[in-house]
Amino acid sequence: MTGGDIAGLIAAGVFAVLVAFLAIPLIKLGRVFDETTHAIRDLSQNVTPLLEETTSTIAQTNHQLATIDTITTNVAEVTGNVSALIALVAATVGGPLIKIAGFSAGVTAAFRAARPRRTRK
Repeated sequence: MTGGDIAGLIAAGVFAVLVAFLAIPLIKLGRVFDETTHAIRDLSQNVTPLLEETTSTIAQTNHQLATIDTITTNVAEVTGNVSALIALVAATVGGPLIKIAGFSAGVTAAFRAARPRRTRK
């Protein structure tokens, strides 16, 4: 064996040790990737039912909002009808009531004016 052969054997041994040291982190990295794959699979299995429940909840909420919109529209119509009714009653009854009040005030004033005043003794 020559010096070159010995140097080649030493270099091969160092290379084998280097490969062994690099293989350990690579094996650990492979395990990390496996765990990441399992975690992503579990997450996707748990997220799918959650999204379905969320979709169902949103659909029910939209239905309730449509119902509330209908109720709000009906309340607005009733309010308009009540306002029109009040205006009609005020126009129909209000004018004659004002005239009756004015007439009664005039009659009361006339009776007071016609009544003789009593003097105090």
